[in-house]
Amino acid sequence: MDLALAIARSGLDAHHKNIEVISNNLANANTTAYKKSRPEFEDLPYSVIKQPGSATSQDTNTTSGLVLGTGTKLANNKKIFTDGSLMQTDNQLDIAIKGNGFLKVQLPNGSDYAYTRAGALQMNEQGQLVMPNGYIIQPPISIPTTGVQKIEISNDGMVNVYVAGSTTPQQVGQLELTDFINPDGLEPIGENLYKISGSSGPGTSGTPGLEGYGTIKQGALEGSNVNVVEEMVNLIEAQRAFEVTSKAVSAVDNMMQNLTRET
Repeated sequence: MDLALAIARSGLDAHHKNIEVISNNLANANTTAYKKSRPEFEDLPYSVIKQPGSATSQDTNTTSGLVLGTGTKLANNKKIFTDGSLMQTDNQLDIAIKGNGFLKVQLPNGSDYAYTRAGALQMNEQGQLVMPNGYIIQPPISIPTTGVQKIEISNDGMVNVYVAGSTTPQQVGQLELTDFINPDGLEPIGENLYKISGSSGPGTSGTPGLEGYGTIKQGALEGSNVNVVEEMVNLIEAQRAFEVTSKAVSAVDNMMQNLTRET
């Protein structure tokens, strides 16, 4: 294949993937605690025609060289873990994490765990705190199934309940947060969940508000950190880059047709 055509094709593929990343960001602009992705590109290996600094005589070297690029590719799709804006809900089981950390949940197979910042907690039929999909928050916290008039969750994750006939709060559990050496390395799996990967490092759990962990805000949810205006600008730029690169494909095709006619 003609090198120029291969280069242009790599550009089309990279720009198309860029648009896919941006589209996913826009689609999740209202997803609770969604973290936007940032596409990162890198150039492909170069074809060296003349090595820079190669000898031109016994005493002289070239000041540059002849090195042709072979295109580009989408090398990374980095999650940006900045905090999203807080959305006040006044629901006593809604929590938002301000700062570092994730809630740990148990997956249905009972042996694997995932991590989330989406704090729209609910209670299952046993009174356990769970995600909307039923995944149990770890460590498990159970709310009494009768007589509870109020649930309080403090900034440090302490869960207290007030039962009928008593003015003294009853402690029923402690929320913990898990943080990672490299949260960018977590693997997103859908349902607002992430799994540990080889590049994220093992998670370490601790008390909210201590030793660098974030704090808990009751009655609120963390919104997406997607800036819609910024993503729309990125989308326009990606679309223009795709269109310009497609013109390069057309130019190479016309050149090849001219060469064919001449021969």
